[in-house]
Amino acid sequence: MNIATTTYTAPLGPMLSPDVQSLFTRIASTHAEGEFIGRLQKGDEGAFDELVTKHHVALIRMAMGYVADREVAEEVVQDTWMAVIEGLDRFEGRSSLRTWIFGIMIHKAKDRGVREKRHTTFSAFESFDDDGEEIVDPSRFHQSGEWAGHWALPPQPWDEQTPEKLLAGRQAVNAMERAIDALPPTLKEVLVLRDIEGVDAKEVRDILRITETNLYVRLHRARERVRAAVEKALG
Repeated sequence: MNIATTTYTAPLGPMLSPDVQSLFTRIASTHAEGEFIGRLQKGDEGAFDELVTKHHVALIRMAMGYVADREVAEEVVQDTWMAVIEGLDRFEGRSSLRTWIFGIMIHKAKDRGVREKRHTTFSAFESFDDDGEEIVDPSRFHQSGEWAGHWALPPQPWDEQTPEKLLAGRQAVNAMERAIDALPPTLKEVLVLRDIEGVDAKEVRDILRITETNLYVRLHRARERVRAAVEKALG
C-alpha cells in the first residue's frame, strides 16, 4: 500500500468542532449553489424548473401582501421570473440566489401596489415602531392589584404552536391562514420568510433590507396576531 497516495475516508464529523462543521456546510452549500447557477446561466431548462418549483408558491404568498388579489400577485411573480431569466447572465453572486429573486419580486410588487394605491408608503418599511402599536397587547397583563403589570395571559412558546401541530384541527388551520393573509405587508413578509419558508434570519434581513431588531419585533408582532386569531377562533 502506498501511504502517500491513500485517501483517508474516515468520518470527520466527530473530530470537528461545531463551528468548523458549520463552515464546511456553508462552503458545500455555496459550491452547490454555484454549480446550480452555472446550469441556469447555460440555459438548463431543468434547473429553471427546479428553481420555479422551489420558490413560486412562496413568491406568490409574499406578493399578495403588497397587491390587491391573487391574480395580480401571479402577474407580479410572472414578471419576476421574466426578470430573473433576463438578468441571470448579470448575476454576480453578491447575495444568495434566493435573496436576489425575492428582492426582484418585492421591488415589482411594491411598484404594482403603488400604482393600485393599495400599498403602504415606503416609510412603513423603514421603522419598526412607527405605527404606535404596542409590541405586546396590554390586555395580556393584570391592570391593577397586587399583580399589576404581570402576565395575565403569558405568551406560549411559538415552537409549540407550529402549523404542523395545529393541523390537528381544521378550524385552527383555517383561522391561521386567514390571520396570515390579513397581516399587513411588513409583518406578513417576515412571517412567511422566517416561519413558513424557513429562511434564516440573516437572509431575511438581506431580502427585506431591515435591521435585526426590526426583524424580530415584526416577527413577534406577526406571531402574536396569528396566535390571537387562532385563540379567538377556537374560543
